[in-house]
Amino acid sequence: MSVFTIEAFLAILGLVLLMIEAFAPDISRRTLAALSIGGTALALVLFFTVASHETSSLPAFVQPWMKLDSLAIFYKGLSLVITLLVLWLMHECAPYLSKYTVDGRLSELFSLPLIVCAGMMWMAAATDLVTVFVALELVTVSFYVLVAFARKSNLALEAGVKYLILGALSTGILVFGIAWIYGATGSLSFEGISAALAKPETSKVPALLGAAFLLAGLGFKVAAAPFQSWVPDVYQGAPIPVTTFLSVGSKAAGFVVLTRTVEALIGEHSIIGPEVKALLLVLGALTVLLGSLPAIFQQSVKRLLGYSSISHAGYLILALACGDSIRTGMTSGGIVAFYLATYLPMTVLAFLVLAVLRVNGQGEDIRDFRGLGKRSPLLALALTLALASLAGLPLTAGFMGKLFVFFSLVDHAYWGALVCATIGAAAGFYYYFRAIVAIYSTEGSSNEPLKLNIASKVGATVLAVVIVVLGVYPKPLQHTLTKPVEVAAKASAH
Repeated sequence: MSVFTIEAFLAILGLVLLMIEAFAPDISRRTLAALSIGGTALALVLFFTVASHETSSLPAFVQPWMKLDSLAIFYKGLSLVITLLVLWLMHECAPYLSKYTVDGRLSELFSLPLIVCAGMMWMAAATDLVTVFVALELVTVSFYVLVAFARKSNLALEAGVKYLILGALSTGILVFGIAWIYGATGSLSFEGISAALAKPETSKVPALLGAAFLLAGLGFKVAAAPFQSWVPDVYQGAPIPVTTFLSVGSKAAGFVVLTRTVEALIGEHSIIGPEVKALLLVLGALTVLLGSLPAIFQQSVKRLLGYSSISHAGYLILALACGDSIRTGMTSGGIVAFYLATYLPMTVLAFLVLAVLRVNGQGEDIRDFRGLGKRSPLLALALTLALASLAGLPLTAGFMGKLFVFFSLVDHAYWGALVCATIGAAAGFYYYFRAIVAIYSTEGSSNEPLKLNIASKVGATVLAVVIVVLGVYPKPLQHTLTKPVEVAAKASAH
């Protein structure tokens, strides 16, 4: 069995679940949830079994378009984990989500994430821009449906329309950039583009124009400024599990492609390397500021987390602009992967608490958090930990990710970007801890205990423990992501 077989299994299972619901509409929600969650869990177990073998490879017919390196394996595993968590979150949110659908069914919520996961896994291993585009559109089109799934909600319909229109626009920009890159370099593979850009005879202006459009198209996918305006509205209108998927899964898929694209554009002796790095530094700094500063004024927690997601995307772009870090022993891609791995548990935990509040009839504003410390001490502590980690408090997972980015900025003496990153971090402490203060405020709050099932209790506890463990002892994860650097160092030495 190969990794590609597991990916194909997920895509086929998603299509089968759609067909089952179409021809057997009376099938229970619990059955669909059990099939999707069980199938994803099985795929995750099989993936770690297959990926642990050094001889693991891809079938011959896909090898021209995909490769199975350490970064691809990491992002594939991350895609499976976040998909499994999102499917579980969808099951937890089912009681209130069914009220916003036309017929009360949730079939697409349990089938489309499997197709999205397969697309994200294919993106992680793609070696050329055509494969990236096909996999990216598979993911994006599925998200169009998921975002607008709650058809009885005006906010969901508005979010779906905005995401569709801006997504189509970004696709056009991306294709335009791919065309210019092919015209300038004569290649669509990342290796071919890197090799062509290292030749002095390659025309610089068309290559720069293609790189600019390419980064703009991908910038929409990762919510980079100035293409971030869709995020707060889409995050607020989409169902909570879909917002979670967008925040972590879609961002991870976008950044693995952006990592490989940037590595090709700023490779050794690249004629456009300095210009692309400067552009990334400006975009990264601007993204941090446009994500952090507006978040200060938000009352909706989902919008706040949307702006927070923009800010975190800025830090990741800055990491890519810095390149390899000698201090941490990781490549820029490794730092981005580490950051996303730490970003996963704290984001899912924050949305889990928000989902529990919604199931209990509460809203999504900061004022709805008042009294949570009394109504559910466990959830209050878990949410406090998640928000503190998102802010970058020491001894939490979020601190380590930001620390590595700051180290990279200092090592490369990018002082302007460092100032912007510091301002963003300071603003983050303000708006995250404003929500934490509300959690333990009793003014105008209800004393009625929240209904919390065992699965939510266990899930919140496990995610909180992961946040603390990654903050206190990140070495295993860091070691996993330094392997590609060690191999690269040995190769360069020879």
